[in-house]
Amino acid sequence: MAYLTTTGSGQPVLILKEGTTRNRGKEAQRNNIMAARVIGEVLKTTLGPRGMDKMLIDSLGDITITNDGAAILKEIDVEHPAAKMMVEISKTQDDMVGDGTTTAVVLASELLKKAEELLDQNIHPTILVSGYRKAAQKAIETINKIAVTVNIDDRKTLLKVALTSISGKAVGGASEHLAEIAIDAVKQIAEQRGDKMIADIDNIQLVKKTGKSLLETQLIQGIIVDKEIVHPGMPKKKENAKIALLDSALEIEKTEMSAEIRIRDPSQMKAFLDQETSMLKVMSDKIKKSGADIVFCQKGVDDMVQHFLAKEGIMAARRVKESDMEKLARATGARIVSDLDDLKAKDLGLAGMVEERKIGEDKMLFVEKCKDPHSVAILIRAGLERMVDEAERAMTDALSVVSDVIENNKIVGGGGAVEIEIAKDLRNYATKVGGREQLAIEAFADAVEVIPKTLAENGGLDAIDVLVDLRSAHEKKGGENMGLNVFTGKVRDSIESGVVEPVVVKEQAIKSAAESASMILRIDDVITSKAPKGGPGGPGGGMPGGEGEE
Repeated sequence: MAYLTTTGSGQPVLILKEGTTRNRGKEAQRNNIMAARVIGEVLKTTLGPRGMDKMLIDSLGDITITNDGAAILKEIDVEHPAAKMMVEISKTQDDMVGDGTTTAVVLASELLKKAEELLDQNIHPTILVSGYRKAAQKAIETINKIAVTVNIDDRKTLLKVALTSISGKAVGGASEHLAEIAIDAVKQIAEQRGDKMIADIDNIQLVKKTGKSLLETQLIQGIIVDKEIVHPGMPKKKENAKIALLDSALEIEKTEMSAEIRIRDPSQMKAFLDQETSMLKVMSDKIKKSGADIVFCQKGVDDMVQHFLAKEGIMAARRVKESDMEKLARATGARIVSDLDDLKAKDLGLAGMVEERKIGEDKMLFVEKCKDPHSVAILIRAGLERMVDEAERAMTDALSVVSDVIENNKIVGGGGAVEIEIAKDLRNYATKVGGREQLAIEAFADAVEVIPKTLAENGGLDAIDVLVDLRSAHEKKGGENMGLNVFTGKVRDSIESGVVEPVVVKEQAIKSAAESASMILRIDDVITSKAPKGGPGGPGGGMPGGEGEE
């Protein structure tokens, strides 16, 4: 309906366009909170090592089976704008730290639930937002207070961090094998920049192939190129290979303009064709002169050049992706050359072995046994395609948390330990703040406890009993790392028992959840414009009344 108002003389004035809907005040807030909470409810059952999976079927009928928060929200087609904000939290969490997406969304959902109870008591949203902001800052202080600094060469701790992130995934018995690979891969690509360690997991290539089992997932000290050797006469394997990377075409460029060549003598015709062949021969000679055993070309390779290279026993692959070229350069130490005339021996990279292998239906080039690669590949295997996908998600989580710890070497206890400690500190802090903000800070404390509560529920335990046990354990001296063992239902020291998480994951989850909850709470009016039928300017999209009307 269009929004009308009237002037003093009773003349109607159209404010909003025909078809616009508007919700305001309490109704708008309730709708937004409800939509955001629904997203939290969807993810709640996937939290923790006993979390369940979701089966998602898209509009094309493709199936995804996972309990990875980010993957679930990516697949769900969300309509409501407030719910879309929850999807954004998970995306931010995933992009920034790679893990803790479910935690962030479930926490944001619970913050809104607690806020709704206070809104019903007529507490103004601005007071809630201000209280939540103070509580989030205090929570991050608590995290840093109880954080434990680790040595990044301490492999045992890194393994615990990786295993904690994989624990809820469906990879079961292979989790330790995947965690070990993740640590080796991240340590290999980590580099010192100034006084900081940087571990960019984009330098780790994940290649998925169905067949064999999860336990045959392997780390390649080099790169896998999803291409085959261009000519059957070329060797399929080279030891101690010298590698040339070209991003120019090994073929003669066709001219853009239409040119005409007049040939009056048959011998001139032959000379013209021979000239083209000799130009192509010069190309292959330049590659041979540089001493390269294998050429990776980003563009095309002419059939004639393939023939000449095959005669020289040089391997070649064409139309290699730019991202693979960059990884090959990092792995082998080669320089990507744009002009063939510039190709020198010093531009070549080295690999202990380059081999074309057939995996399933596809042929792939394995560039491995590189000396000190700054880019590596992980070949993920499993019997089912869905399982390969889930193993990839588990591997990405493990790589992310290991790189988080290498870049910022602090950890906290998992299993709800850090959340209970935050809640305890916040309740003490709330009384010092006083006023109505105190209620918002206490609400934040209650909301944070949703994590241990959900872990208990998903493990089939009594949430109330677990919360009481955890709170009393944290009241004792030195109890700040006491968390829940989901499998036994007992409270124990999380750090000692190896359930640990990077500090940055927890910090980011709290920041994202508090920010999005605050943003949703501040909205008191939702005005939705209705798209005209047939799109802009289409039927019904023009001016009301049509032509000829005054």
